[in-house]
Amino acid sequence: MSIPPAPRAPIRPGTILVREHEQKLHHVVVTKDGFSWNGAEFGSLSEVAFAITGTRWNGPRFFGLRAKTARNGAAASP
Repeated sequence: MSIPPAPRAPIRPGTILVREHEQKLHHVVVTKDGFSWNGAEFGSLSEVAFAITGTRWNGPRFFGLRAKTARNGAAASP
């Protein structure tokens, strides 16, 4: 039997997330209603990741807020 992960604390408004993709830095600002990137507002990090890459991503994973998991659901070793 596995123990579920502890809930994560929400990201505070005003936090800036930075991600490099295709040799370009992207800065996303956490707002009280979602996220702001390139002057556009988004409701989720997954929407921002899609806007940046053009492909579906788990937003928290794309921005390094969630660890990758192994196929069995356990955290992958570094």
